[in-house]
Amino acid sequence: MSESPAPQTHEQLTAATRQFMEHRELLFAIVYNMLGGVADTEDVLQDTWLSWSGSRERSPERHIENPRAYLVRVAMNHALTRRATVSRRRETYVGPWLPEPLVAAATEETPADAADHTLRTESVSLAMLVVLESLTPLERAVFVLNEVFGYAHTEIAEVIDRSPAAVRQLAHRARRHVHARRPLYEAHPRVRREATQRFVEAAAGGDVGALMEILAPDVTVWTDAGGKRRPAVLRPVHGRDKAIRLLTASAARGAGQRLDLRYRRVNGDDAAVLFAGRSPYAVIVLDLTPEGDRVSGVYVVTNPDKLTHVHPAEGQDQPDQSDQSDQSDQSGQSGQSGQQDRNRTEADA
Repeated sequence: MSESPAPQTHEQLTAATRQFMEHRELLFAIVYNMLGGVADTEDVLQDTWLSWSGSRERSPERHIENPRAYLVRVAMNHALTRRATVSRRRETYVGPWLPEPLVAAATEETPADAADHTLRTESVSLAMLVVLESLTPLERAVFVLNEVFGYAHTEIAEVIDRSPAAVRQLAHRARRHVHARRPLYEAHPRVRREATQRFVEAAAGGDVGALMEILAPDVTVWTDAGGKRRPAVLRPVHGRDKAIRLLTASAARGAGQRLDLRYRRVNGDDAAVLFAGRSPYAVIVLDLTPEGDRVSGVYVVTNPDKLTHVHPAEGQDQPDQSDQSDQSDQSGQSGQSGQQDRNRTEADA
């Protein structure tokens, strides 16, 4: 897969490349929120770079007053074109489809490009991306640009080549649809982190009582394996009783399998990431009720093709024995305190 140019020294960069790189992370965030996949996003960025560099080569004397606006328009139009390909591919996808998770690196230090890193990992939650899949491409474009990135309707009109009045109508329909399916309330990060830990402990131990307490009655579990994990879950599982049967059966099948559990931020939310050695095995993201006390949605991505960008933290390839916990003798326990970021579990996601 081709990728748009990586950063080089300033001496090596042409003016066109430098301008593109200044806005690359913004373009990535916008396109990713349109498509939900890293590979598709990188392909669109490559097309955007070719369009941008080609225009500069053909008309080097042409002055573009606002390179950012120009690049956003080119990237969005390429993304809208790519949506048709993504939709056709989705028709033959095996089982539930979930967006490719953006997993933040586990590091104690703030990266030098912290603002760009935030653009990529703190944008739209995995649960919101699932809702956005139900919008038309133009509704999604307007919602992403307006609600996520704060573009005015007049600016969006220039990006998608529609009148401001048409953009306002698209924005109204998109907001109404999204708000009907997803509450405006967002749980506090601490509440989400604690809920994630409680859920993982209960699911790993097959603790039916704890799962009954933390799962909402109308909970839904989405498992995206792309037909590449067994057993295959071919549709979302609705309802607490069915969800518990699925989770406890997964825990039983995973008995004896040692997985490394780490807590990471995924699309801006605290989540659980499971590794089998150095290879990512699953990403688990939760959606909470408006009250924040129960889990209303469980999103499990196990398709290995969607986890290629997930890596264990440097220096943590071989955990210390003190950081491991063998849960084969604790299958009936939950609510353990002092949960560390890196534990051993024998549960199957």
